[in-house]
Amino acid sequence: MLTPTIETSEAGTETPRLEIKGVGRDFHTKAGVTHAVSGIDLTIQRGEFVALIGRSGCGKTTLLRMIGGLLAPTAGTIEVDGKSLWRENNHVDSSAITKLGFVFQESNLFPWFSVLDNIALPLKLRGVGKKERRARAADLADLVGLSGFERSYPRELSGGMRQRAAIARALSTEPELLLMDEPFGALDALTRERMNLELQRIVLETTSTVVFVTHDIPEAVFLADRVVHMTPRPGRIRQILPADFPKPRAVDLQTTPEFNDIVRSLRHDLDEEE
Repeated sequence: MLTPTIETSEAGTETPRLEIKGVGRDFHTKAGVTHAVSGIDLTIQRGEFVALIGRSGCGKTTLLRMIGGLLAPTAGTIEVDGKSLWRENNHVDSSAITKLGFVFQESNLFPWFSVLDNIALPLKLRGVGKKERRARAADLADLVGLSGFERSYPRELSGGMRQRAAIARALSTEPELLLMDEPFGALDALTRERMNLELQRIVLETTSTVVFVTHDIPEAVFLADRVVHMTPRPGRIRQILPADFPKPRAVDLQTTPEFNDIVRSLRHDLDEEE
């Protein structure tokens, strides 16, 4: 596994993993202009886990897609390790894109590929040799708890197992910034709880920086170091709440007064927006 490079500014301080300054996104339709996201300022440090919450349509996924290089902002700048990601709707530095991994709500595995081949696909596309990429994929299958299922096909897996494979695939290129768009939204409650524990373990082992979109407030508080609450359209940051609980976190954390105080505060503020 590659040793992560620590980049510093000219002053010698560590460069943030992600810096978002004044970012906005407008959509032009026949009905007019929709201001989806406006004036987003957010700095995320290396190894930090940040969750984005807010009502449907508040721009969480739009913001994530801009960070992931899938959608250009119409205002502001996005920097990954101090390198600008966008300029006038174009990628500025392709090396910034290579530092990103994306996990969606649907696993989006190729049904004709085995688990191992699905995990190894990004490496194949980058020209990594067969022996090396399959060894890396096998290591990741073990990391996400899929040992013994490497030769299985997506149709033979449960929903939670497919998401594990999707996470492994996203980790295959050793991304320094992992973007997750409601990856467990389609899972039942018990599977989702298990996946939260698994994701926590994986992130601690890989030291990835994570931006995680969810509608589930307890999930956000359980996983994140900070929870970013976005307002209804246009999406702005209403508040950022720290979740200063030691890691690794056990499920029992969710029964503590401190945990539930944060959850109640966020729910109260979301209710005010109705």
